[in-house]
Amino acid sequence: MTYHSVMTPEAPQPAGGVWESQGAFPNYAVFYVHVQDVAETVKRGQGLGAKVLMEPVSDSAGFTFARLQDTTGSHFGVFSAPAA
Repeated sequence: MTYHSVMTPEAPQPAGGVWESQGAFPNYAVFYVHVQDVAETVKRGQGLGAKVLMEPVSDSAGFTFARLQDTTGSHFGVFSAPAA
């Protein structure tokens, strides 16, 4: 997976990023929200009716990501940063 971090001046961690899906997903923006615990957020989302599109995965830098679909059909992601 190719991922480009978006950094803001003097920020201790990325403020966002761009992931190249290489055609694996439809061509539209998916917004990610920073959360403390991705697995717990996914579990809570499922309890509220969300569908898991991508189970939590971690990259080599320690970021954890997951993708969900809400009850209206909108896709969104959640992520957590490695401990500072």
